[in-house]
Amino acid sequence: MSAEQTQALIRAYYDAFNREDVAAVLDLLTEDVVHDINQGGQEIGRPQFETFLKRMEGFYREESQDLVIMTTPDGTRAAAEFTVHGAYLKTEQGLPPATGQTYRLPVGAFFEIRDGKIARVTSYYNLPLWTKQINAAS
Repeated sequence: MSAEQTQALIRAYYDAFNREDVAAVLDLLTEDVVHDINQGGQEIGRPQFETFLKRMEGFYREESQDLVIMTTPDGTRAAAEFTVHGAYLKTEQGLPPATGQTYRLPVGAFFEIRDGKIARVTSYYNLPLWTKQINAAS
């Protein structure tokens, strides 16, 4: 894949995420996709990624904005930087109570690409900053 094709793939991933189109997101992933979860563990496989997305939909409504995508020249790796605009809809275990608070966070994500699909997604954001915003809005 070229760097341009990888950029288009990552943009399609975030476009599908913003539409909350789980099927479209999953279609962009390899069967054995590795998902490194911010402040969490690692899950492997498309079914696990689907479970993660569906669980997140119940707790959060998020949209990625101001997306910048960087790729290696051969298109096998990419990084994305964006701002997530979200609402905390339902209390998630171990986190503050949800009352519909809104938040904005800078996020960095890293990708590996294999055979035209995303083979790894690693996302990072500042959880203490998220918690501070949620608590301030309560």
